[in-house]
Parts: sequence; structure tokens; C-alpha cells
Amino acid sequence: MKYRAEIDGLRAIAVITVMFFHAGFKYFHGGYIGVDIFFVISGYLITTIILTELEEGKFSLVLFYERRARRIIPPLFVVMAASLLYAWFWLLPVDMREFSQSLVAVSSFSSNILFWITSGYWDTSNEFKPLLHTWSLAVEEQYYFLFPLFLMLLWKYQKQWIFSSILMLTVISLGMAQWGAYNEPIAAFYLLPTRVWELAIGAGIGYLFLHRNPEIEKILSHKLLKETLSFFGLILIIFAVIIFDEKTPYPSLYTLFPTIGTGLLITFSSSETMAGRLLSFRPLVFIGLISYSAYLWHQPLFAFTRLRNPENTDELVFTALILLSLVLAYFSWLYIEKPFRDKAAINRKSIFTLSLSGSLIFLTVGFSGHLSNGFENRLTDDQKRIMAFNSDETKEIYKKLYREEQCLLSPRQTFTDFSSDCFYSNYANNTIFIWGDSHAAALSYGIRKAHQETAQLTASGCLPLTGYDPISRPYCQEINVYILEKVGELKPNTLILHANWSDPLGGNDLDLRQALIDTILLIRSKSPTTQVIIVGGVPQWMPSLPSVLLRSHIALDDEALVYSGSFETIRSADNILKDAAHFSNSDFISLLDLFCKEKECLSSTNIEGNYEPFTWDYGHLTKSASLLTANKLLEIINGQP
Repeated sequence: MKYRAEIDGLRAIAVITVMFFHAGFKYFHGGYIGVDIFFVISGYLITTIILTELEEGKFSLVLFYERRARRIIPPLFVVMAASLLYAWFWLLPVDMREFSQSLVAVSSFSSNILFWITSGYWDTSNEFKPLLHTWSLAVEEQYYFLFPLFLMLLWKYQKQWIFSSILMLTVISLGMAQWGAYNEPIAAFYLLPTRVWELAIGAGIGYLFLHRNPEIEKILSHKLLKETLSFFGLILIIFAVIIFDEKTPYPSLYTLFPTIGTGLLITFSSSETMAGRLLSFRPLVFIGLISYSAYLWHQPLFAFTRLRNPENTDELVFTALILLSLVLAYFSWLYIEKPFRDKAAINRKSIFTLSLSGSLIFLTVGFSGHLSNGFENRLTDDQKRIMAFNSDETKEIYKKLYREEQCLLSPRQTFTDFSSDCFYSNYANNTIFIWGDSHAAALSYGIRKAHQETAQLTASGCLPLTGYDPISRPYCQEINVYILEKVGELKPNTLILHANWSDPLGGNDLDLRQALIDTILLIRSKSPTTQVIIVGGVPQWMPSLPSVLLRSHIALDDEALVYSGSFETIRSADNILKDAAHFSNSDFISLLDLFCKEKECLSSTNIEGNYEPFTWDYGHLTKSASLLTANKLLEIINGQP
């Protein structure tokens, strides 16, 4: 297969955009589309190789998987081993347990399935997961386990159906992605069925290149057309990087921008076109050559840096980490990738032995880390007590306390799933109604303990705002419409609006002040006598308060004030809430004012001698913190000093 420098240039664009996106750089909100570029390139190259060898009668599944092993396994295992070393010394048990699970998943090329299952509302932020990026490798390897068999079968029995079958596969998979982006967004993002169409686009291009008729050849050789379409492909990719963000449904029809852009560049760019010459720029080509190793190294570097110092990372730090990723990638390419691709130096038996033995080692370590709860014996008894608040068992306890899937709806639920236990059939004039997201559910525990007649209608990830309809949170608008009608029906004495107001689900295009004012006006139209109380956001710590306490060597009974890296963000949201409350003649209560001094906030609470962290994860109140907060709020609401 003829070498094309512009393909390596495309790889460079893909890995650069991904790294800058993961670093959180301002103008790379859509940098995640770099993965889509990789998918299309990979589909094109692999299909071209398979079809060429099928035509020559020398295709071998064993040889195909040997090539994949030589390409994928050695640098991957080196990065996993380096990550394991740092994880052992740096990760706390809760993080180590998740990392151990990812070792198992990566070794079995199923990490996309793991991250699909664990990427829920209650889980550690993705930016703290060192091997998160391996989901895309899993998608590719699952595809390449099946696709050669698919091509071999068609080649043997219905060769003329290959292109139409690829086209049909593309259409079906794209349709699934479009549906999934709006109905099952996490599954759509991670799983093969909704990603296969991107690889299939590359596969279709590979087929057309090998089997082009005179009409196609005429199109491909038209100079002006090549120039125009290749440049247009580059524009489509740049547009997606700049315009797309976390609110863009993905993968979906929107993904046609980067995938068609990549397809146009593969098809029409060459040394004769401006786009081809740009992509063949030698520094870009060099980065493209080491792009696989760069992709492997960057996420562990980013994640471990965030885990070690979650409150103080800026663009300068991540610029240095990107450069370090490229340096490590160069040495990985030179001393690992290149030697292992040399069949004369390392034979087939050796590469398969390495793959099997390495996988078994990582599987063993991974299962051990999972079963030992992240090797928690490394901790003292006091440290174990703190970390117990950040365990899976604690998550399940708090799901019950917050009445998840009854009065706290999960993303897959809508308003018809609210239980009648969330409100009462007979209401007194002093009924308190709590409306909001999971943070409101956490607060409701304490309110319900302190005030018997409390109604709780909450939904995770759903701000209590009419008209609020985030793509990544299905049914939110319908839920809020229902809750508003319920407020009108029950006419509670007090309505508490509480949420993670600084949650990025709100999006840059959400005018929080106006949305809140509009919501309160609707509340007043349905229940004029209801007192509306807006409660500001809970102090937050990343990746979790128990982790911060352990790393800072702070005991629970210290009841210390601990620096909150999210303080300024929450304070900014509080200022908007306060202004909206003043304009709408409502009341606003700031939790930062109650529990923080400057940027340091209360780290633990003591209820009847029982010390607990203020939050059991990044920002959901523990039982004692919820009771403490509820008592303070009720004192303010009731006008007590």
C-alpha cells in the first residue's frame, strides 16, 4: 500500500485536538472529534489492506491479528505498566479500585463497556480516570474482530455485495447513533453499534479506491474538484472542533461533519492540493507517526496530575503535559513501536506470547485490586473510615436515603415514575416542597427529618427551571412541567429550589437568571401564596471530599475548614441566583455564607458524636451535613435568630 503523508497529517490533527480537548483548552470544546477522525482513517487503511490481500489470495486471519497485536499491544502495555506504578503510590483505594477495573477491561478490549456501565451520575469525574481514553481502542478492536470475518464471508459468496453491505451497515449504525444520542447518550457514545458507521465510512472509501471505475477515476483526477473538496473537508473538521461542545448530541448526524470531512481529505487530498500540502507539513507528519503513542500517554499524565493536585491545574501545566506526552510518544515509537513491528527482530510466537502473558498479568492485578477494594490494606483504620464514605456501599446507602428512582428520578425515568410517597394526600398549610436535582434530594433527607410534611420531587441532572431541556438529560423538561403543575395543585407554604447550579449541563447558552425568574413567575401564577426559597450550591471538592481529607491528612473530628477549588464557580452562580431572587421578590440563602470562610469550607460535621464528611463524594451532603443544613435553613425560613 502506497504511503500517504497526508494521512499522518490527519492523524496529527486528530491527536492534537483530542489532547487539547482533554486539557480543557478554551477553543477546543469539540476536540473529542479527533477520535472520529481516527475511526475513519482506521476503517480506510484496514479495509484497503484486507481487500488487497483477498484479491491477491494471501489474506490470513492469523497474520491480520498478528499485525494488530504488533501495532496495538506493546506500547499499550508499557503505558498500562507505568500507570499501574503511579496508581499504586498515588491513588486512594476508591480510585485504585476503579483503576483496577479498567486494567481488566483494557486487557480484554472491553473498556468501552466498562465506562458505559460506570459513567453514571454518581461516579468519579471522567477526567480523573487514567485509562478512560482506551474506550476507543476497544471499539476498534471489537470492530476488527468481526469485520475481517464479514469481508471474508462476502468475498467468498457474494463479492459484488461488499460495497452495498458496507453502505447498509453505515446507514443502520448512523440511525442507531442518532436515536441513541437523544435517548441513551452514554451507551451511544461508548458502544460499537453506534460507532461502527464511522469506521464503515473509511471502509467504503477504501473499497472505492480499489474498485474505481472510469467515472470515479475521472472525478478523483479532476484538479479543481480535488482542490475544492479536500479544502472543504478541512473546513468541516475545523468547524466541528470550534463549534461542537458537551451539549452536542454525539455521535449523531452532527458527527457527519468530522467524518465526512475526514473522508473528503482521504479521498481528494494529495501533494497537488493545498489541503494535502498542509497535511504533509513535516512537523505534522512527524506527530502523526507518533500519534498512537501520544494518544496513549496523554490521558494518564492528565489524570494523575489532576488527582495529585485537583484544585490547581491551568493551561500552562497542561501545555507542559502535552509536550511531555509528545516526548514520551517519540521514545515509545522509536524503542517500542518500531522494534515490535519488525518481524525479523521479533517473531509471531513472541508477539502472541507477550500479548497473552501481559494480559494475564494485568487481569490478575486488576481482579486483585477490585476484590481487595483498591488494595485498601495500605491505609490506616482512620483512613479506611474516611474512605468508607466514598465506597460503592455508601453510594447504595445514599441512593436509598435520597429515594432514588422514587422521588429522585434517574436519567432513564420520567415524571410518571414518581412515587406517591414523594408527597402526601392531606396537606397542611406548613407543607415544604423541594424541587431540584440530586443535590436537592440530598438536602431533602435532612428537611424530611426535621419537618414531617415535606414533599420531594427531584430528578438527577435536572435543574428546577421550566424550559430547561438539556440534550444529555432526557425527560427533564417533561419532569419540570409536571412538578410545576404539582406545585399548583398542592400550593405548599414553602417551595425550596436547590440544585448544582454551576453544573455544566446548564450550558453556555442558558441564561440562568432569566430562566429562574421565568420559573418563579410561573410558580406565582399557580400558587400565589407560596414562599419561594432559592438555596445556593453546596461547597464542592474534586474528585471527592474524602479523597481531599486523606491527601491533606485531616481527620473527621478536626471539623476543619478545607479549601474548595470550586468556590469561585459556585459563588458566581450564587450571585446570579441572588439577583434573580431580588428581582422576583423571592428569598435566597447561600450555603457558602453558612459553611465557608473565604474559599475554605466546613469539611466534617458532628451529630450526636457521629463525625461524617460534609459531602460523601464531590458535593452530595452526608446524613449529618444534610441535617445540619436543614436545621439552619429552617431557622432562617422561620425567622429564628
